[in-house]
Amino acid sequence: MSSNHETLALLLFSAFVVVTLGITTWVSRNRHGSAEEFYAGGRLFTPMENGFAIAGDYMSAASFLGIAGLIALVGYDGLLYSVGFLVAWLVVLLLVAELVRNCGRFTLADVVAARMSAPRLRVATGSASVTVSVLYLVAQMVGAGSLVALLLGGTSGAARVWTVIGVGALMIIYVSFGGMRATTWIQIVKAVLLMAGAIALTVLVLLRFHGDVNQLLKSAAERSGHGMDFLKPGLKYGGDWTSRFDFISLGLALVLGTAGLPHILSRFYTVPTARAARRSVVWSIGLIGAFYLMTIVLGFGAAALVGSDEVRRSNAAGNTAIPLLALDLGGGENSTGGTVLFAVVAAVAFATILAVVAGITLASSASVAHDLYATLRRPGRKQRSEVAVARLAAVGIGVLAIALSLLVSNLNVAFLVGLAFAVAASANLPILLYSLFWRRFTTRGGVWSVYGGLVPALLLVLFSPVVSGGPNSIISGVDFHLFPLENPGLVSIPLGFLFGWIGTVTSKDTPDEARHAETEVRSLTGAGAV
Repeated sequence: MSSNHETLALLLFSAFVVVTLGITTWVSRNRHGSAEEFYAGGRLFTPMENGFAIAGDYMSAASFLGIAGLIALVGYDGLLYSVGFLVAWLVVLLLVAELVRNCGRFTLADVVAARMSAPRLRVATGSASVTVSVLYLVAQMVGAGSLVALLLGGTSGAARVWTVIGVGALMIIYVSFGGMRATTWIQIVKAVLLMAGAIALTVLVLLRFHGDVNQLLKSAAERSGHGMDFLKPGLKYGGDWTSRFDFISLGLALVLGTAGLPHILSRFYTVPTARAARRSVVWSIGLIGAFYLMTIVLGFGAAALVGSDEVRRSNAAGNTAIPLLALDLGGGENSTGGTVLFAVVAAVAFATILAVVAGITLASSASVAHDLYATLRRPGRKQRSEVAVARLAAVGIGVLAIALSLLVSNLNVAFLVGLAFAVAASANLPILLYSLFWRRFTTRGGVWSVYGGLVPALLLVLFSPVVSGGPNSIISGVDFHLFPLENPGLVSIPLGFLFGWIGTVTSKDTPDEARHAETEVRSLTGAGAV
């Protein structure tokens, strides 16, 4: 890319950083430092504000960069991500949003603790939440590195490293100083920018083909190198049974994983009532649905106008399809329009990454402070406040995410998010649903459901083609993979539910019927909710 692209994109990105840092500074001067303020923003956001923030939190680099890239490379099979990410919100709306808001206070573990207050259960749930958050953060960091590599001509490994470090540093600043209130407003600004950018690109793609979607798809198929097979199922997840099972596994992870994502669940605590939480989801579904429809147009547009081979040459995982499409729509390389549009899209993508990593970091640091530290701290020793521990945790989690993202920089960001969704659906969703709906559920069943989903999911990924034995594996030149699927969801999600059931039916604990009845009334009516 020319120096004009680099300069303009960096200027626009810097402007966004300055604005968001200004928001963080302003918010940090108008807070009283309580846990409720830091974790939940004082519960003062309206359903519309929270809906935009949820959308901003959810529409990540995986959505903007990864999904369009996958569609540009594998066509129809890439649509699974758009469909799965959207359908997942029906599960959230019908089973999770209102009940979680009524039963919890700050984290997922609070929902479980409404029935069972065993410390080991809170530790298990907090550990799973931190694991999911770190995996999700890694995907966002990889997206940031890919974008800067394209911006600087794809040759600067040092630039990729420093970009990842810079994004990590910014997210730590946002969370440490601004808490949930600053993070929410950053996500709202980002959601508006992302929707505006996606609408502009979608309109330009459709105008290029005079509104003829059929011609768009035909052109995409012609330039894909696969002909009409590009528009049929099976290019990536067809052929042998392994690919088909991988397709099913990914679909399960995407549809069920959203309801177990810590940074999404924490957003329901930022509104005053359960009804507001439900209305927030309705707002977010409208925004997210419109956005994912546009990613389909953008993915096929990238294949038709840029070409799948060119996208692959720029980034083997397809993470740079959208910026390349913007460059072409604006008039091509070295044109003024191309430079401006490319720079705007790059800046919006940076804003997307920053806003999402801030939300994830806040949720994971809350789990460390509210669930792990508050449970494991020893009496008699000097105690720190939860908010102080959460700020320290943000630093540690940021450093860990930076290190891991540099290790997996060659993988597609949507694929990496799919792994995070699989772990969330395996470890967090079973205990959440069992706690809300199963009267006989016990503490032992809760612990077993978390570890019974979390440990197999991580082990299956470790021994999958993602890590070794595949063409794009993290560790090249070795092969110790034992599990044939790239996504563990097909096995690990049922295991999470199965271990929760086994742990409960073999437990000698007697379920507390009174607490279950109290939780049931509270979850359905909001009586006694914080």
